[in-house]
Amino acid sequence: MAIKKQYLKSKPVCKVTFSVPAEEAKSVAVVGSFNEWNTEATELKKLKNGTFKGTVDLESDNSYEFRYVVDGNYVNDEQADAYAWNDFAGAENGILNL
Repeated sequence: MAIKKQYLKSKPVCKVTFSVPAEEAKSVAVVGSFNEWNTEATELKKLKNGTFKGTVDLESDNSYEFRYVVDGNYVNDEQADAYAWNDFAGAENGILNL
């Protein structure tokens, strides 16, 4: 899994690209505090090489909790900036610091 951050000079926005290698998966989405944990809001597109990829514009100077949903299973990204316990989820969520 990979996270690429591209900060824009013209606006306080960071383009965050999420990449999830999941060749066998049928669907992958990224959910988090930036999209109200909506599993349909940010679905990633499957590329020919089996990697799912998608880009989200997020406000800079913020932190966001997030996880991936791979075929209905919640998964953390090992490249997250940090992890935080979430009582509602009963698990740790990845943290994205921009």
